[in-house]
Amino acid sequence: MMKRLWIALWVLCLLLPSAAAAEHEGLSVYAMKGPTGIGLVQLMDSEDWQVTLAGAPDEAVAAVLSGAADLAAVPTNLAATLYNKTGGQVRLMALNTLGVLHILENGETIHDVEDLAGRTIYATGQGSTPEYVLNYILAAHGLTDQVTVEYKAEHAELATLAAAGQVDLVMLPEPNVTAVLAQNADFRRALDVTALYNDAAAQQGAEGAAMAMGCVIARAEVLEQHPDQVAAFMEAYARSVDFVNGDPESASLLVEQAGIMPKAALARQAIPNCHIVFIEGQEMKDMIVPFFQVLYEANAKAVGGALPGEDFYYVPAHE
Repeated sequence: MMKRLWIALWVLCLLLPSAAAAEHEGLSVYAMKGPTGIGLVQLMDSEDWQVTLAGAPDEAVAAVLSGAADLAAVPTNLAATLYNKTGGQVRLMALNTLGVLHILENGETIHDVEDLAGRTIYATGQGSTPEYVLNYILAAHGLTDQVTVEYKAEHAELATLAAAGQVDLVMLPEPNVTAVLAQNADFRRALDVTALYNDAAAQQGAEGAAMAMGCVIARAEVLEQHPDQVAAFMEAYARSVDFVNGDPESASLLVEQAGIMPKAALARQAIPNCHIVFIEGQEMKDMIVPFFQVLYEANAKAVGGALPGEDFYYVPAHE
């Protein structure tokens, strides 16, 4: 009996290393539906990693906290929040999406930010990044008391109102922007909020800072234990971003096939305005640190209650 028990234990010990290897044979990656997930669309069918699409940020948060996700493509402020929530066990690997917000007008009166004076903007995202960014831009131009902002709860709700012509000046993210333009030809892109933010940051002495709304994070444990696999994924991710930006026509078909967006035609129109990028290392850090500062000063809870520590930013030693 004892002999059989030792044999069983010996077999189990032999199996454990292979089981652990199998666990990380392919990295588990979570991505959000929408612009933050579009950039990795070329990786969806790879056998080297398993990509899961999350319909809401809470799903990605739960996956990272439970260890189900090795890496995740999430909003930047959520990445900072996860860093604080996990006690510093998350690393920022790259920025994958700059600003996706645009101000649309039914008319021809808004051509620069000063033209917003005396107007009412209908927007979404109250109590989150869109509100803080818009407030920052208006303050930089002395327009805080001259512009009224009315918030709607959902992107889809505001997009429906705009498409029906019930509002004439809106701030929305892609792909809702493209959906409104497709349904109501009287609307046009009046202002790119990303450009407005970058200009405002430069005015405040933060030259080179950028509005970055999406990023790629990795659990610190995974990065430490499987650096080669993570590096291979990041290299493939960079190639996927190049593919998406270089061939929106082909990429849009994959976006529909993956279920990131419902229609390829909509994705094809949205991709050029989604500001999909792949920025890593010191350049990534230089761009995002001032943005986190803006969010923190607007509402510390927006980044999880504190600014991330230096170890949050993955900058290879050779840089």
